[in-house]
Amino acid sequence: MLKFIALCFAALAVLSPLFLIGLRRYTGRKAKRALGINVLSFFACLILASVVGIGGSASAADAVAEGAAAAAASGAGLAEGLKYVGAALAVGLSGIGGGIAVASSASAALGAISENDKAFGKALIFVGLAEGVALYGLIVALLLLFV
Repeated sequence: MLKFIALCFAALAVLSPLFLIGLRRYTGRKAKRALGINVLSFFACLILASVVGIGGSASAADAVAEGAAAAAASGAGLAEGLKYVGAALAVGLSGIGGGIAVASSASAALGAISENDKAFGKALIFVGLAEGVALYGLIVALLLLFV
């Protein structure tokens, strides 16, 4: 019953800012308060999910006992977890960096193409180089996971 209440609270917390944004749109006011409520509701849902354990096993004690037994058996529980964190950081940060690079290089490339049609090939190369940053992050993550 507690998980059902937590799920209803999470749904209400996610949908309430959307309702406030809709009201703000009709009244003409800015939606800064709705954005703040959305951020607060996200962290409230995060705390609620970590306390209740919505997607976890039946009880927290069972999960802790199973986790401790698995970590003791393998001896590399922390290293395995940090491997996944490193892979996630490699993909995430390279994706953000690649997006920033493509945003600036693609806009400059479009400006150059609009002035001179012959610059299309060079512009395409620069945009492709910027996208390569994200691919390098993905390759590093795959090396971390499978080597």
